[in-house]
Amino acid sequence: MLAIFHKAFANPPEELNSPASHNSSKKPKQPEETLNDFLSHHPHNTFSMSFGNTAVLAYVRHESLPSMNQRLFCGFDDIYCLFLGSLNNLFMLNRQYGLSKGSNEAMFVIEAYRTLRDRGPYPADQVVKDMDGSFAFVIYDSKTGTVFAALGSDGGVKLYWGIAADGSVVISDDLEVIKEGCANSFAPFPKGFMFHSEGGLMSFEHPMNKIRAMPRVDSEGVICGSNFKVDVYSRVNSIPRVGSQTNWTDDWASHQ
Repeated sequence: MLAIFHKAFANPPEELNSPASHNSSKKPKQPEETLNDFLSHHPHNTFSMSFGNTAVLAYVRHESLPSMNQRLFCGFDDIYCLFLGSLNNLFMLNRQYGLSKGSNEAMFVIEAYRTLRDRGPYPADQVVKDMDGSFAFVIYDSKTGTVFAALGSDGGVKLYWGIAADGSVVISDDLEVIKEGCANSFAPFPKGFMFHSEGGLMSFEHPMNKIRAMPRVDSEGVICGSNFKVDVYSRVNSIPRVGSQTNWTDDWASHQ
């Protein structure tokens, strides 16, 4: 899967953008070049959707790839989800959110996001933490211009992100596409973390701990973006449990 978001909407961590990308012979590419690379890497059963200059989503059908990870794409009520992997407790989650038995993981993630956005009865970290399995997902809410992404903590699914030549955020499970498109400004998406375009990066396993950015250095000694880790020695003051009338995005952003 591939998701590209304009920097003005995604607000990526500053540490992800490595100065080495602009000082070396290998330069990051423009978003449209990265999209073309992704489509050329997967010439069969590929689908892409553009949202003007704001976002691009691209998806490769599971049947056309050797990977064992399930790949899903779903859109509903102007919310779009790219999902990779599977949830062991999907049946229970569908029942909890009032979805039909036939709803897949991408449908569930959209419904969970809508619940968080519109009613906010639970903190976002708890909702993602309740998802049992190997998974990665990227949501784009075209109504609000919101980006929401997460990666499971078990390491069963790999996800990468980086910065394109124009500052856009690129998220993909295709490492080669990320390397070519973002030069040195890329890193693995941290396991057990979620990213919200307004609230930033947060650990859903340790939501009360602050995040530390550790510079990544390649085999040639060049700094390549940053690894993001939970700082076990530093905690935020509090992350209160929100009520049903509270907008979860406002509550999350106020505690970064």
